[in-house]
Amino acid sequence: MVALQIRDVPEDLRDKLAAIASERGQSLQAYLIDLVRDEVRRRDNLAVLQRFSGASYGTALAKSDVLDTLDAGRAERDSGLGVQGGGR
Repeated sequence: MVALQIRDVPEDLRDKLAAIASERGQSLQAYLIDLVRDEVRRRDNLAVLQRFSGASYGTALAKSDVLDTLDAGRAERDSGLGVQGGGR
């Protein structure tokens, strides 16, 4: 494992981090490792989301097409139940 060192951390910041770690029942080191791990995980998630954000995987349906189909299905269901449909 690698050791990391952060220099010139203001005492008040260190104290606040230590207090948060204590509230979580963790050492300051364990808490900071969790923070770093979470930051890396968010970056990984962001990279995945960006990779898929512009793609259209297998559908060319517009939002209105989907909503119209849902409304028609609900109207059919409500008619079979003898209920007045509310629509969107």
